[in-house]
Amino acid sequence: MNKIMDLPVLYSLRNCPFAMRARIAIYKSQQAVLLRDLVLSDKPAEMLQASPKGTVPVVVTPNGKVIEESYELMLWALTQGDPDDLLCADNDEAFDAMLTLIYQFDSEFKRCLENYKCAKRYSESNIAECRQACEIYIEQLEKLLSQHSYLMADRESLADIALLPFIRQFARVERQWYLQSPYPNLRAWLNRYLQSKMFSKVMTKHPLWLENKEDVVFGG
Repeated sequence: MNKIMDLPVLYSLRNCPFAMRARIAIYKSQQAVLLRDLVLSDKPAEMLQASPKGTVPVVVTPNGKVIEESYELMLWALTQGDPDDLLCADNDEAFDAMLTLIYQFDSEFKRCLENYKCAKRYSESNIAECRQACEIYIEQLEKLLSQHSYLMADRESLADIALLPFIRQFARVERQWYLQSPYPNLRAWLNRYLQSKMFSKVMTKHPLWLENKEDVVFGG
C-alpha cells in the first residue's frame, strides 16, 4: 500500500489528445502512476487544488510538484525512464529538430485542426478550405515518412508520440476523404500505432475516479 501511495498521481481524460500523449509517454517510460480518470463537467477538488486552471493532463508527484502541460509532462516522464531513447539523448541536433516540429504542430497545426473540426461539426461551407490549411502540415509529415518509418528516423521518437493524438483527430474528421487522400505513408504510420498493444493499453476505459475514488495503477 505504501508503495502505491508513493506513486505520482495523473489526472486524465480518456479522449483528450493532450492527456493521451501524456499517457503514451508514461507508458513508454515504464514508470507507474496512479491514474484518475475524469470528465470535464465534474473535476475533482483535489485536482483543482493542485492545478486551478482545471485542464488535463495534470501530474502531482509524491513531493508535491505539479506538472500541468502535456509537453512538460512527456519530458518529465521520459526523463524518469526512456528505454527506447525517444529523447535522442546523444543527438542534440535530432532533439532540437523534434522540439521544433512539436512546437510547430502545437502552435500552428492545432489551430487549423480545431477550425477543421468545427467546420465539419457545424456543416460549414468552408470545410475544404479548413482541410487544406491542415494539409500544409500533413504534407510535411508525409514527406518525412517517405524518407523513414517514423517522423525523425527509422525508429520512434518523442515527435511521433507527441503528434499522434492530433493526427488521429485529423483522420477522423472526414473519414472517407482521409482513406482516399494522397498520404499513404501517414496512414501506414497512424495505423501501426492504432493497432498496437501500446495504444490499446493507453486507451483502456477505466471507471471515473470520482465514482469510487479508487486509484488505477497505470504503466510500470
